[in-house]
Amino acid sequence: MLIRRLAVIGVGLIGGSLARALHRAGEVGEVVGCGRGKANLEKALELGVINRYRHDVGEAVEGADMIFVAVPLGAMASTFAAMRGHLAEDAVITDGGSAKASVIADAIEAFGELPANFVPGHPIAGTENSGVEASFPELYSNRRIILTPTEATSDAALAKVKKMWRLCGARITAMSVEHHDEVLAATSHLPHMLAFSLVDTLAGMKENEEIFRYAAGGFRDFTRIASSNPVMWRDICIANRGALGEVFRQFSENLSALADAIERGDGDRLLATFERAKAARDRYVDGVLDSPVKISHRGVFRE
Repeated sequence: MLIRRLAVIGVGLIGGSLARALHRAGEVGEVVGCGRGKANLEKALELGVINRYRHDVGEAVEGADMIFVAVPLGAMASTFAAMRGHLAEDAVITDGGSAKASVIADAIEAFGELPANFVPGHPIAGTENSGVEASFPELYSNRRIILTPTEATSDAALAKVKKMWRLCGARITAMSVEHHDEVLAATSHLPHMLAFSLVDTLAGMKENEEIFRYAAGGFRDFTRIASSNPVMWRDICIANRGALGEVFRQFSENLSALADAIERGDGDRLLATFERAKAARDRYVDGVLDSPVKISHRGVFRE
């Protein structure tokens, strides 16, 4: 069995799905959940996602050989700090934070240095739903998990976290912290901001009831992620504001150019933009350049 005791700090969609997947694989002995909400933890216990729970982080991590931190970015620092003095010698810590520079800074602040058993990570998976009832064991199947090991990360800790995610059916990639935050600003954080902004803009129009009443499938698909947790996304924006601000600037320039082309009736410019976008999406998003990778502290290698 890979994990003797797993402590999940934040038993929602992400943390709950990890626990479910490991239970199904038969590779975890006990799962201890931790969170503020008693009702959510009681539901996790009822569903068999966790075996017991604690509200205190220090109590939850005692004796755990794997700790998964799935709290909002704004709560990372206090969560790490609460672990001090309670960690088992063999405890490996990993997380699901969407912005890695801020998580690493919080770990340094809490522990005084980056622990060798800390493996920063980010599962690229999720839905617009939240809470343990939204979790399911297949969430990570064939989905990408990005790990950003630091110079301090031990090979043994990295290997254990890699094996854990592979047992969940995930594919693993490694990259630098800076590159991760730049990539996620463009591919995840910006799209969420656009969805939130579009819905908020339309909701402010006087004809908003009629606009939403006649919304077609494309609108529903594009704005689905605007139903995501507002607190979580506020924290992500603040934590990754440098990279997100830059990609926002580039997008704003392109959007202004597109608006100008529409006002001028410049069909050639519009067609060229749409054709480039279609070709790029067909090539990259539909999986042409997608293959498993092998990771090490020295770089990314195809497996």
